[in-house]
Amino acid sequence: MADLGDTLLTLARNAIAARLGQSTQPTGDQPALQDPAATFVTLTQGGQLRGCIGSLEAWRPLGQDVRENALAAAFRDPRFSPLSAAELPLTRVEVSLLTPAVALSFTDEADALAQLHPGRDGIILSCGSRRATFLPQVWEQLPSPTLFMAHLKQKAGLPADYWSPDIRLERYTVAKWKEAPP
Repeated sequence: MADLGDTLLTLARNAIAARLGQSTQPTGDQPALQDPAATFVTLTQGGQLRGCIGSLEAWRPLGQDVRENALAAAFRDPRFSPLSAAELPLTRVEVSLLTPAVALSFTDEADALAQLHPGRDGIILSCGSRRATFLPQVWEQLPSPTLFMAHLKQKAGLPADYWSPDIRLERYTVAKWKEAPP
């Protein structure tokens, strides 16, 4: 699995480097790259988020999903300007491979919060046309289920204290790999 992680990190960095006209590194060829998978690519600089885009459902081959999400995180995350060539050496790449999401069954918000596993669960919140997710890594900044859920609701465009019987929650986990600091 570590070999797969190294390959995914190299694929992500290579996609960004190639778009910036920089040299790329050889990657291993692994059969898993052809299997459908859902991934997120997260970029950081000095420990601060610089871009994060991903897929919640497996709908294209793993290798393609990583490359496309790397490009989207670097150049199309609406929270940031496109990554520049000068920034790439300062940028750390992380790839998260998601398990299929499983719906949570709950009676109210307290019941939903009690079922969360901080540090392990990624959560997808849906309500009407609104949808947002937090990867399990977000628990590092938002360690309490109440705080985690409040921020997730805000990310979905809802008030932090909003609750409705129409809210749907799904849980997933990730295998993740992160480059060493530049």
